[in-house]
Amino acid sequence: MTHTYKIFGMTCNGCRSHVEETLKKVEGVTSAFVDLEKAEATIEMKEHIAIDTFKKALEQDGGSYTIAMPGEEEPEHFKAPKKAQQGTGTGTFYCPMHCEGDKTYDKAGDCPVCGMDLVEEVKMDAFGATQYTCPMHPEVIKDEPGDCPICGMDLVPVKADISAEEKNYKKLLKKFWIAGIFTLPIFIIAMSEMIPNNPMYDLLPMKYWNWIQFVLSIPVVFYATWMFFERAYRSIKTWNLNMFTLIGIGAGVAWLFSVFGLLFPDFFPEQFKTHHGTVHVYFEAATVILILVLMGQLLEARAHSKTNNAVKELLKLAPNKAVRIVAGKEETIAIDKIKIGDLLRVKPGEKIPVDGIIHEGNTSIDESMITGEPIPVDKEEGDSVNSGTINGKQTFVMEALKVGSDTLLAQIIDMVNKASRSQAPIQKLADKISAYFVPVVVLISVITFIVWAVVGPEPAYVYALVNAIAVLIIACPCALGLATPMSVMVGVGKGAQSGVLIKNAEALERMDKIDTLIIDKTGTITEGKPSVESVNSTSLEYSEDEILQFIYSLNNLSEHPLAEATVKFAKEKKVSLLTATNFMSVTGKGVTGTVEGKKVALGNKKMMEEAQVKLSDELKNEVLEEQKMGKTVPLLAIDNVGVGYVVISDKIKKSSKAAITELQNSGIEVIMLTGDNHDTAKAVAEILGLANFKAEMLPQDKLNVVEQLQKEGKRVAMAGDGINDAPALAKSDVGIAMGTGTDVAIESAGITLVKGDLQGIVKARHLSEKVMGNIKQNLFFALIYNTLGVPIAAGVLFPVFGLLLSPMIAALAMSFSSVSVIANALRLRVAKI
Repeated sequence: MTHTYKIFGMTCNGCRSHVEETLKKVEGVTSAFVDLEKAEATIEMKEHIAIDTFKKALEQDGGSYTIAMPGEEEPEHFKAPKKAQQGTGTGTFYCPMHCEGDKTYDKAGDCPVCGMDLVEEVKMDAFGATQYTCPMHPEVIKDEPGDCPICGMDLVPVKADISAEEKNYKKLLKKFWIAGIFTLPIFIIAMSEMIPNNPMYDLLPMKYWNWIQFVLSIPVVFYATWMFFERAYRSIKTWNLNMFTLIGIGAGVAWLFSVFGLLFPDFFPEQFKTHHGTVHVYFEAATVILILVLMGQLLEARAHSKTNNAVKELLKLAPNKAVRIVAGKEETIAIDKIKIGDLLRVKPGEKIPVDGIIHEGNTSIDESMITGEPIPVDKEEGDSVNSGTINGKQTFVMEALKVGSDTLLAQIIDMVNKASRSQAPIQKLADKISAYFVPVVVLISVITFIVWAVVGPEPAYVYALVNAIAVLIIACPCALGLATPMSVMVGVGKGAQSGVLIKNAEALERMDKIDTLIIDKTGTITEGKPSVESVNSTSLEYSEDEILQFIYSLNNLSEHPLAEATVKFAKEKKVSLLTATNFMSVTGKGVTGTVEGKKVALGNKKMMEEAQVKLSDELKNEVLEEQKMGKTVPLLAIDNVGVGYVVISDKIKKSSKAAITELQNSGIEVIMLTGDNHDTAKAVAEILGLANFKAEMLPQDKLNVVEQLQKEGKRVAMAGDGINDAPALAKSDVGIAMGTGTDVAIESAGITLVKGDLQGIVKARHLSEKVMGNIKQNLFFALIYNTLGVPIAAGVLFPVFGLLLSPMIAALAMSFSSVSVIANALRLRVAKI
């Protein structure tokens, strides 16, 4: 039997997966599917299971989610709270280790799974327009500089609130200095034991120095580093064992042992005592371990701020102000005051404020910050311009078409943020290892204690305790958890700066394994800006002007790029428009309709066959000759008789041949699929050196080719720009959309090339190779580090070399292991793609 229930408390796909797995584990459940959008769970069970059983399962799993019957209202405590105004007010925080997938949180804090400090996502709305205030009257807020209306003083810029990331860093820095002030004297007191005839014992007996160490350790343990113990307790309570579990147990055991030895020295056997009669205390080990872990967190906080530098640099591209033209007069306004349809003047050297088209004038624009290409692009009236790009040496007036979060720059930033939070499949390996890692380390620590206590030299128990603690401290799974997400975050940002937008980490990983690339022709290999060369008649009944008039009247209702070319040509020729009805577009073939009472069909050979059109030999031969030269030639039929054709050319992009050659040289098989005719396709393929191509392909045909190649074991990438490419883009292992294409194509793809040329695929391939190589390096370092570090900490080198690893050295090594992983990931920022 199958039942459907409501699920409350889910906020992301990570939640959905978690709830689904929890429900599947309930005894008697055969399958469970959770829909995040509908907030529903469909559960199939052998026999009816009471809803309370599912509720209990979710409660025992942490109580973050609950289940209810359809129609029940959401419990009050599960209702989403208003976003807290934290940091810059973006209200979006995520775990850098992606413990719960792409889940985000509304306020700063630490991850409930791994305990790591949450990172604040940098978003477009975090960087609004600059405002000004009076230093004497802070209630005065203006969008522009000027004088205070109350006291006349000059207004000054309002200081932006620092980010949550910066706040966390400053908080950790303060705690680090406090911990350092108290830990340094503890360390000096403990190390003075190594001085012969220690002069400090002339001042006070060792017993009292131990009490001083205890007092000095209290601020370190209960203030500066108390958060580590809170995280350790929470990890054990929820059984999400992590690095803080090991730190909390290790440092906690050392400190509690010392306190117990200080209060009850007679409880311990002689081998635990010094020659002074006091118990060996480890206040210096506990506090130094904690301050070194704190230092590691501090360094990580600083390093994390660099991993999303790419987004921050993109945000700097957005200007604060713009010049709007109203009734012929210019006014300076804040960027967030711009509305669609506004006319804006852009002066030489200024950043373009929003997306739009040039209304008046012409210029050259530096688009390198978005496309990655350094050569300025010439623009004239009617051409599109994008927010954040930089105007050249001429003034122009633009019309705003997209503002705020709809601009290309805002969409790029949003895509980078989402991709940075996504998980690559390779991360599952690290997650599986981490799931068993902590329990295994605790077990190794216990075994280490037992072995040293039984067969170790005197004082055996002291050696046992110290080495067991060293094992716990050095075995940090943090580096393992950070290995993948850090590389993905930096790599995605690097791609964005080079005009390669990654939708998710999975696409980035798969791109490295691609062996076959399918490319569309129009708009992918070619510029996608077709132009009409000629209009020809093969009928005595209709002149060339009349043929153009029929084509114009029908295509005026179509949005296809080829149709737009014919409409533009007809307008330039000042052809009058006839009345067209019953318009129908047949994807991959052409269009049909009724013009002035006549049945009209316009399109390729398949369109003519479908419309049962008679084509004369003269018409067929003329069309064939044009097609052999790589031209696209739609045919026109009136009342089921072919009467003429239009010759359309679409230039091959300058970068296409070089990009295809480089991809082929790297071992990738390149196949061109096009809806155009065979002769045109063959001409283009010969120019590009393509051995494999297929012509007259419908959307379903392209999809079938992708599926067939995948059945043969090929890993297929598909690059296209149109609606007809969307099914194949979605089905391929990696879909690559041209940024100049349709929204449907971009939505179906995993990678988008902003500039929209094949050189972007080469960049995407290189980026994928660099990121995957970096991830493998990180995983290798993390695994080797733990593989070697744990046995050394356990004391395997002691019998042969007499070497032991101090818990303090272990803590230092553990902290720097995570920092080294982040540092290695940051190398991707300067990688050449």
